Amino acid sequence: MQAGGIADNEDQLRQIVKNGLHYSPISQVLIEQSVKGWKEIEYEVMRDANDTCIIVCNMENFDPVGVHTGDSIVVAPSQTLTDRQYQMLRTSSVKVIRELGVIGGCNIQFALNPENDDYIIIEVNPRVSRSSALASKATGYPIARIAAKVALGYHLDEVINPITGDTYASFEPAIDYIAVKIPRWPFDKFTQADRLLGTQMKATGEVMSLARNFPAAINKAVRSLEIGLDSLHLPGAGKLSDQELHIALDKATDERLFMVAEALRRGGMTVEQIHEITEINNYFLYELAAMITKEKEIQAKDWNKIQAKDIKDAKQFGISDLTLAKLLDVELTAIQEKINTEQLAPSYKMVDTCAAEFSAETPYFYSSWNEWDEVEALEGDKRMVVLGSGPFESGKGG
Repeated sequence: MQAGGIADNEDQLRQIVKNGLHYSPISQVLIEQSVKGWKEIEYEVMRDANDTCIIVCNMENFDPVGVHTGDSIVVAPSQTLTDRQYQMLRTSSVKVIRELGVIGGCNIQFALNPENDDYIIIEVNPRVSRSSALASKATGYPIARIAAKVALGYHLDEVINPITGDTYASFEPAIDYIAVKIPRWPFDKFTQADRLLGTQMKATGEVMSLARNFPAAINKAVRSLEIGLDSLHLPGAGKLSDQELHIALDKATDERLFMVAEALRRGGMTVEQIHEITEINNYFLYELAAMITKEKEIQAKDWNKIQAKDIKDAKQFGISDLTLAKLLDVELTAIQEKINTEQLAPSYKMVDTCAAEFSAETPYFYSSWNEWDEVEALEGDKRMVVLGSGPFESGKGG
């Protein structure tokens, strides 16, 4: 049973209230107006004792309000806000952290009505949270470290950003790439569990990817989940009837992203129709549609006539070697040999908190198939390879 939820009718409301009263230690429940379907936006804010406030990062949920942010795909920075909306929520975030008197990091979550710009605050975490860890890794800004310094009495304009070694922590991060977080659910282990996502978090972990565009970041993240997928092609989705696919789109589950891709692949539904069913913003749907179009273009080509540009164009959408091999009906080794023969290779871009405005002492990097390298060759002969443990997940050592 669930102790909370969203009711679409009176019967559901009665059941949710009954469950809530059962689990409440004080026999009370809180009933509020539903904001299901609104955009969910997060701001990560930092404040010191001198009342200096900065926005470390703002993030946007791929799923509308109604799915717990821990169960939603999250994109940073936000992609669909107008400047007016961004500044409005930014101003509100600063007012909130000042009113609460928080010294350190604070995560503020908003529900924004895309029709009229009405918004409400749906959650405030006056501490370093799970979202703070995502914002920190997405921007390169060491939130936990700076929050600890601020708690000791330092001001933001006194703390050096360790990434640049030159700018101060009062300098708001600027990023010239997209970060995408996808939750990692345990449904592969708990096969009988209800996969429907709602206001109670079910994910036990998450992955984050960095890329120059949304499709590339999504593809990277999916491959990092370790669920046996190298693309948005979900085995079995192609066997669903159109009616079954429509039903699957209407349900917020861990597989809905793949169902959206399947609907776009079939071409029977427009982006607007998929938006009406899922309430996912059109921007994200059009970005996924562009990737699907590129896959179809590749699939329609003769392998013997494939050019280097074709492969590079596909790579810019984050399409993997294995997916290319499947689309072109060739062996994986053929794709790899073609890439080597054409001397195609990814470049590596820098995460430095300042979009290359200043030099960086301890940056980290992400791969991209866009333009030039931002990595300088290391001097000396010693090299080190760091092996990760896969998705950050409960039950795994880290």
